Order: sequence, then structure tokens, then C-alpha cells
Amino acid sequence: MQIPRTPPPYTDLLPEILAPETWARLTDLGLFSPTTADGRYVHWDKLRHYPEVGGVRHAHWWAAMKLARAANRKPLPLEDKEGQRFTIGSPDELQRRTSEIDRDLSGRLSLPGDVTNEATRDRYMVSALIEEAITSSQLEGAATTADVARNMLRSQRRPRDHGERMIWNNYAAMQFVREHADEPLTESLVERIHEVVTLDTLPDEFEPGKLRTTDDVVVKGDNGLVLHRPPDHAELPARMRAMCEFANLGVPGSYLHPVVRAVLLHFWLGYDHPFPDGNGRTARALTYWSMLHSGYWLFQFVSISHILRRAPAKYARAYLYSETDENDATYFCLYQLDVIQRGITALNEYVTRKVREMDRARRLLRESGEFNHRQFAILSHALANPDATYTVRSHANSHRVTRQTARTDLNVLTERGYLTSRKAGRGLAYSPSPTLRERWNEA
Repeated sequence: MQIPRTPPPYTDLLPEILAPETWARLTDLGLFSPTTADGRYVHWDKLRHYPEVGGVRHAHWWAAMKLARAANRKPLPLEDKEGQRFTIGSPDELQRRTSEIDRDLSGRLSLPGDVTNEATRDRYMVSALIEEAITSSQLEGAATTADVARNMLRSQRRPRDHGERMIWNNYAAMQFVREHADEPLTESLVERIHEVVTLDTLPDEFEPGKLRTTDDVVVKGDNGLVLHRPPDHAELPARMRAMCEFANLGVPGSYLHPVVRAVLLHFWLGYDHPFPDGNGRTARALTYWSMLHSGYWLFQFVSISHILRRAPAKYARAYLYSETDENDATYFCLYQLDVIQRGITALNEYVTRKVREMDRARRLLRESGEFNHRQFAILSHALANPDATYTVRSHANSHRVTRQTARTDLNVLTERGYLTSRKAGRGLAYSPSPTLRERWNEA
């Protein structure tokens, strides 16, 4: 990966584009716009390869585009290493994406009952947390296969190597973020998130949860090229305080859409790189904290690292575009908003697939002919409620039958492996078999 070409200073080109003939041509062609004709917010490194429009030089097109962007740039409290502010623009694409994410994550998204039902939605959330834990670690180099990692997390087997420990830690960090989403962000909370993320994975000279004390940390591409040198370590405590103030809406006049704020929080920690290692995983965890803190409860089901891992170079390039074009963080925001939307799409596809599996299981159950109506009712309920518990008394009362009939119903289902039973007081408690749904889906 290479560092993008630095854009030509558009202010140097103003005398040329202000010439009456050039100005008129740029205006007639609609090039005084923050985006290309198809709505793309492109960097100079891409624009210079676009076909010329109406014979206009690329440099003049760039200057016209930058002039249009300058009118809507908003300064952010984040400063670069030279003390220059980062900014955020407001192109139509950013407004559209945040509006669509609002729609999809506000809780009005059409979801099946077993996702919105608190008693059953945990299995969806656990699957999402596992996916995020695995792919976030793989982005940072964990070599463990996804299947092995899933089995480890579901069985709660302790990690056996460095890669498994990274994934285990990421899973714990995501749970930690959920538990602390209602709290304000503090330096201590960020450090605790990092501590959970990096426990037993750092070299002996580094301590989890502690800011770096040197300036020898750099970000390199896969070809060894240095892509980013973070700010001086002596500045980190003040920068961390400023980041937390920004996250907690404590900067006067700095209102931003909550999703944009969450993305910028990710960018901020990634730019500062305050820890010797684990910065990427911590930054992604902070995105989840910010989204949940702002009330987007459905975001806990979305995996963003799953999307990022498909094209890690684009993730790095989004940072570089922002750094090389006058600290314009709009590039990173637009990329991350796209990632979030694709994560939402993946969630919808996952839920749709699971609902179809549920419907198929119920249909096969109904068509099997091996159950009476009472047994069909209890198995249908068990498919949708894997944590349910049944007793002879509850089954007898629900169907107005004798306890002996209820006991027979339940024991037959247990003998066939659809339910499990355990001692509960003087009687037995029956629960859905862990493999109940799989048995019907594989039929």
C-alpha cells in the first residue's frame, strides 16, 4: 500500500479559476460542487485519474471542488501533530447515510419476535459479538480460524495461544462495553477497555491499560511502509481528556450527528494511537460504546470488523485520505458510515436466514405426524424460546389435561431427545434440547 498523492494547494490555483473564462466554464459544467457528478466525495489521488470534463484541467476541477467544500467545513476539537484542526464536511452522501442508519437502528426496523424478545434475542447478540470478536482480532493479525474461535467462545474453553487470547479478549471487551454503555466516557474507562482487549497479549515491557511512554510506535502498511506517526507521547493525557470531552458532548458549539460522533471517536483514538498495541481493537470498541451510549441498541447486533476485514487497505486509506487532504475527516466518516450500513445489511440477511430456518423447522415439525397437538405446541414454543422451562403442572394447566397425561407428553419428548430434564424440587423441570432447532433444520 502507498500513501495517497498529496493534493495541490487549491488556494494557489484561485487566481487561475477566478479568471472570467475559467470561472464561467467551471460554473456551466457544475464543477463548483463538493462531490463529483455521481455524488462521490473523492480525494485528489482519485480525481486526477478521472476523465476530463469539458476540457477542464484536473487541477482546476480540484480547486473548484475544494472551494465548494470549504463553505461547509466544520472544525473539530481534534488537532494534528502541528496543532491544526481536523474538519468535517456535510456532503449530501453523509446526510443520506446518517438518515438511513437512523431509520435502521432506531428500533423501528422490522425484526422477528425472537430478536426483539428479551428472553430469546441473546443468541442473536452472542452470534454478533462472536463475529466481531473474531474479525476484529483477525484484522490485527490473529491467525486462529473462525470455526475454532467460535467453538472456543461458545463452549467457554480457555484460549490456548496468542491468537485465541486476542479473540477471547475482544469478546470480553464487547461485553464490557455493553455493561458500561450508560456511563460517560472517561480516561479511566478507555484504559479499562484497552486493558480487557490486551490482557496477556502484550510484550512484557508493556502494561495493559497504560498509555505509551515513547514515540517509537508507528503504523505500517503490509509492505513495511510507515503510514502514520502518532503525536508525541507527552501530549497523550491532554488529548485523551479532550477526546472524552468530545465523546460526552462537552465541547460547546460542536453538535454532530451521534453516528458521526461515534465514527470520529474511532478516528480520534486511531490517530492518537495512545497505546503501544491494541489501538485498532480499542477504537472499534469505542465505536460500539458511543453508538450504544446514544441509544442505538440494535448496534450491538452489528459486526463492523467483519466488513473491514474484507478490504483492510480501504480502512487504512480512509485515514490517509483525511490526513493528506488538509485534515478533512469527511473521507473517514463516509467510509465508516458505509461499513456500518453494510453491517446492518449483513444483520438483516442473518436474521432473515434464521427466521426461514425457524419457519422450516416448524413446518417439518407440523408435518412429521409423530406428535399430538399438545406436544406440537410445546415443541413449537421451545423452538422460539430455547431458555424456556416446562413442568408437569404447567403443561397440564396449559392444556387442561391430567398430570399423568402431561407427564407422558413430556417424557416421550425427552426420550426422543427433543427435551432434556433435570431434578427440580420433588419433580422434574424440562428444557429444550440444545440441538432442537438443528435437528429440524437438518431434516
